[in-house]
Amino acid sequence: MDVIRSSASDILGALRSRQLSSEAVMEATLARIAAVNPELNAIVALRPTDELLAEARAADAVAPEARGALHGLPIAVKDLVETAGIVSSHGSPLFRDHVPERDDLIAARIRAAGAILIGKTNVPEFGLGSHTFNPVYGATGNPYAPNLTCGGSSGGAAVALATGMTALADGSDMMGSLRNPAAWCNVYGFRPSWGRVPSEPLGDTFLHQLATLGPMGRSPADIAILLDVISGADPRQPHGFDSAPVAPLRPAATRGLRLGWLGDWGGAFPTEPGILPLCETALKIFSDLGCTVEKVPPPFDAEALWESWITLRSWSVGAGLAPLSEKRAQLKDSAQWELDRGLALSAMEVDRASVTRSAWFMRATELFESYDALILPSAQVWPFDLDRPYPTEIAGQAMDTYHRWMQVVTPVSLIGLPSLAMPAGFGDAGLPMGVQIFGPRGGDAALLALGEAYHAATTWPQRHPGM
Repeated sequence: MDVIRSSASDILGALRSRQLSSEAVMEATLARIAAVNPELNAIVALRPTDELLAEARAADAVAPEARGALHGLPIAVKDLVETAGIVSSHGSPLFRDHVPERDDLIAARIRAAGAILIGKTNVPEFGLGSHTFNPVYGATGNPYAPNLTCGGSSGGAAVALATGMTALADGSDMMGSLRNPAAWCNVYGFRPSWGRVPSEPLGDTFLHQLATLGPMGRSPADIAILLDVISGADPRQPHGFDSAPVAPLRPAATRGLRLGWLGDWGGAFPTEPGILPLCETALKIFSDLGCTVEKVPPPFDAEALWESWITLRSWSVGAGLAPLSEKRAQLKDSAQWELDRGLALSAMEVDRASVTRSAWFMRATELFESYDALILPSAQVWPFDLDRPYPTEIAGQAMDTYHRWMQVVTPVSLIGLPSLAMPAGFGDAGLPMGVQIFGPRGGDAALLALGEAYHAATTWPQRHPGM
């Protein structure tokens, strides 16, 4: 078995049947990291080889009946996750040498399922911005053009998957952090319904409901395995819910399904040349599978959504950064911007943003009475140069914030809907792009099954692996 390119499903099956040892998987994983990571910088804080091989041998000795869903599989956890015994820097020099004594909930669940945590995947500082670079570890390159960005904030995770350094990865998504890097690295990223995967029970989870944790993989079927591991209510959090397992995932029966294409939201989302036509080739795949695909006119005022989004985001991010306000000068400019905006917001501004959010949720609910799922591009620009912090214009239109260029992901994020980022192929310059397909709240399983039918017809990550 080619451990580097095999699916997580196949590797885990071979580990369960003992046709493959965890030690062999670990050796192949570490060799692959040694071969490609120096150029791409996706895996950081890698644990010592002797420790990892010893842990793999110990995993091989565990009786089959005591093994969890991820038993013996090497996984690197996103560097926004506090992970016991592993440097967890959040991409910030303030936490450069921070080694937690306990796992965040997602790391604990992955570890309890038998995975071997080998290190971390690189992120932007505090996860801000869809471009993975920070002053602790530097930038992470794209697996199809190492001098270009891989996206973010789950950029290191997407690159590790695309290049075979890991078979599964965790991520998180507030403003496209699972979807944008998936598109730019030719893999899949899943933002689950808000509340399905609990975050760490700190801060005010009654109020802040924008970001969520989620899985990434080289197929929806692989994503389903990790989703089951990290899903499930936590009694310390008020809005979580339990859900039925989705693995093993089967492709959906697609004939007769109705899908809506939102494109560039009637021109509200400026998009670089070539992206929309490429995304429309993905729509043809669904048509070939028997789906009805229709263009949908803009269902809500885009500027109202944006104003609601940046208010609630700054309120949430600013609250998270507030304990660091005395060290403001040591934060990057986007973090300072979010902190300042968040601290300056009034209660009535937040309330008005929330009213808009509720109105959009009701409108989306109406749309799902007519459509089984809706589709948007996953990004508005192609991967850009590593030394560029963020795009300041798109197709001649100036961007008024550091993150306006990712506006296309906000309709999903604002109301916590499940969304699967899927590869859509490659543009004329050989760079990947993707689409995000999203459905009603709680429709995670149906969305993944639809994605698996698409994957069976395309197999983009397997046909064009990174590096």
